[in-house]
Formats: sequence, C-alpha cells, structure tokens
Amino acid sequence: MQAIPPTEDRLRAVCTNSACAQVHYVNPKMVVGTIVACDDSYEKILLVKRANEPCKGLWTVPAGFMELGESTADGARRETAEEALCDVDIVAPFIHLDLPAIGQSYVLFRAQPADTTAPFSFGNGSETEESKIVHIDDLHQYTLAFTAVSVALEKYAEDVRNETKFRVHHGTITKRPGALPSDMSAFKLEKYICS
Repeated sequence: MQAIPPTEDRLRAVCTNSACAQVHYVNPKMVVGTIVACDDSYEKILLVKRANEPCKGLWTVPAGFMELGESTADGARRETAEEALCDVDIVAPFIHLDLPAIGQSYVLFRAQPADTTAPFSFGNGSETEESKIVHIDDLHQYTLAFTAVSVALEKYAEDVRNETKFRVHHGTITKRPGALPSDMSAFKLEKYICS
C-alpha cells in the first residue's frame, strides 16, 4: 500500500503486514559510460550504434546501467568492454547529468585505451550494430540516441577546442513531456555548472 512512513515526507510503497512494515524505495537509475579519446589530440572518439531499443540504429558513447556491487568507474569500464569490445583506463570524471523526469542520472568519464602501445582495438558487442572512431568535427553527421549524450559530446568538443582544458560538468536536463529520447529539440540544460 502507499503510505508516508513516520520518518519520511512522501508516499512510499509500504508492506501491509504490520510485523514487516518494509518500505520499498524506488530510486533513480544510474547510467555510466565513457568518452574514449582515440588519439593524442583528443579529437577522435569512439561511438557505437545501438542494436537494441530504445533508439535502435542511433549513435551513442559506450554506456549503460550501473550494476549492484560496482563503482561508477567500474561500470563505465564494463559497459565499454561489453558494447565496444575494448579495454579502457578511466582518466577522469567528465560529466554528470540528471534527468529527473525519467529517474536517471548519467555519469560519463573520459577514458583512453588501456594499452597505449598497441593499435587501438575495438569491435561490436552484442548490443552494438557498429562501432567506429569519429572526429569531433564530424559528430553532426551522426544521429545521437540520447539528449544526455548530445550534451556531453557538445561539452567535450568545447573543452577540446579550448586547448584541451577539460572541466568537470554538471547539469539537469528537462525534456518536453512525451518527447523521444533522441529528440534534440525537446530539451533544456538547466542548473549547469562546471569547474
């Protein structure tokens, strides 16, 4: 049943058995991933084309839902290995975007190939139709799957063009009700900060 537990300020799903009274919390989901720099200039990055819905056939960075028992960085590394068949080292946090309307939070890290002495190896995981290295000046040629990824890549390109002075970004994405995840004209970036 829905009730406000004694120490809470909002409705929660509460077990009706008085001996139990367990509260079931429904919390936002964490999406973690990487922006993999594939060259020393940071201008070439790895994109993957989604093989699954939502947004099947559209492009994104390697990312997905964080699993229990892993850190955000470990989850980002795992998602990159699963989707693009490549091992990466996490370099630094890059962007944290909240999407309150759909209960998601995106945390994307800057990453680089784990073995910088060998040719960069990548491929198509089971959730990926295609993967490729793309120059940041050519991103406009790819239809991106998610507004959060669009914002992240826009900020990444800005930082690269700013003499590769990478900042840490944060903001909240609000979307027009009913808009598709890939509708780049239906969102606003609000409460944006960077350092």
